[in-house]
Amino acid sequence: MPTPTPLLLALVGLAAAVGAVMNAMAGGGTLITFPALVALGVPPITANATSTIALWPGTMASMWGYRRELGGARAWARAWAVPSIVGGAVGAALLVVTPEKRFEQLVPWLILGATFLFIGQGPLLRRMRELAPDDTANPLMARTAEWLTSRQITRGDGTLRPPSRAFLAYQFLVAVYGGYFGAGAGILMLAALGLMGLTNIHQMNGLKNWGGGLFNLIAVAIFVAGGLVNWPIALVMALGATLGGIGGSLLAQRVGQVWVRRAIATIGLGSGLAMLFGLI
Repeated sequence: MPTPTPLLLALVGLAAAVGAVMNAMAGGGTLITFPALVALGVPPITANATSTIALWPGTMASMWGYRRELGGARAWARAWAVPSIVGGAVGAALLVVTPEKRFEQLVPWLILGATFLFIGQGPLLRRMRELAPDDTANPLMARTAEWLTSRQITRGDGTLRPPSRAFLAYQFLVAVYGGYFGAGAGILMLAALGLMGLTNIHQMNGLKNWGGGLFNLIAVAIFVAGGLVNWPIALVMALGATLGGIGGSLLAQRVGQVWVRRAIATIGLGSGLAMLFGLI
C-alpha cells in the first residue's frame, strides 16, 4: 500500500467526519469511508476493519449527543447489549476468515429493503392500530396488530417496556451484519425500532447508536487482534469521526424529526442504489 500523504490523510479524515454525521442521523457512514480507503490503496478487508475502528469513536460521540433522549429507554439499552455484542463478535470473526465479496452482493438489497420498510412503517402502524385486538373477522391480523403496537406502551413512569424476544433476535442478526460489513446497519435498526412502536426519532437514533457502538466495539477488538488495522489512517479518521459524530447528533436534533426522517430515507435510497449500480 502506498504511503499516505498529508493531503490523502486530510481527505480520509473529512470522509470519516461525513460518515459519522451520516451514522448519527441514519447510518450508512461506511458507504463513505470504505470507498475512500479503497481508493487510497488499502486492501478491502483492511479497509473494512480500519473503517470500523475509525467510525467507532464517532458513534460513541453521537450517542453522547442523544443522552437526554435515552433517559426513558434504559430497559431497551440493557436488553440490547447481549445480542449486539454476541452478534458483533460473530460478524467480525466471519470477516477475518472469509472474503467480504460474497456478503457485499446482498448489501444493496438489505439497505433498500430496510429503507422502504422505514418509509412505510408509519402507514402500516396506523392501519394496524385501526384494528381492534378482539377483531373476530380477522383474528390473525388482530394478533399481529397487538404484537406490533404493544411495544410502544410505556410504564406509569413514562419509561419504555423491554423489547420483545423477536426484536432481540433481529438485533442479533443486524449485529452479525454490522460486525462483518455494517453499511446500512443503522437503517436496519431504525426500521425495526419503528415497527416495534417507537415514534421519537431522536430516541430511536440514540438506541441505534448504542447498539451500533456495542457490536462495533467487539468487532474493533477482534480486528485489532487479527492485525487488520492501518493505524495511521485509523487515528486520523477517528479524529474526524469524533467531530462528525458530535456535530451530526446535534444537527439531527435541531432540524426536527420530519427533516431527519427525510434525511434517513434519502440516505438509504441513495446508498442502496449507488451500491446496486456499482457506483461505490
